[in-house]
Amino acid sequence: MLQLEEAELLAARFKALSDPNRLRILSIVSSNQDAETCVCDLPGPLGLKQPTVSHHLKILVDAGILHREKRGVWAYFSVVPGALESLGSTLLPKA
Repeated sequence: MLQLEEAELLAARFKALSDPNRLRILSIVSSNQDAETCVCDLPGPLGLKQPTVSHHLKILVDAGILHREKRGVWAYFSVVPGALESLGSTLLPKA
């Protein structure tokens, strides 16, 4: 059984993933060979303007799904280790 704190964290992560653009961002970042993606590489494939991309990235970072690392003028994003696995494992029945 989920405890309240764990359920709130899980709900925030699922809410962050409930937007098609954020799912596309997550797909781009997680499939990158370098295990990270520059914010500068996202507007083109998404067909979104930079401020909109930044808004979606902030939500994913705040939900603990993506990690942000600033390098010079650019920010690079990677998937937080274990974040996606924890989403699935909390929904599986416990043996």
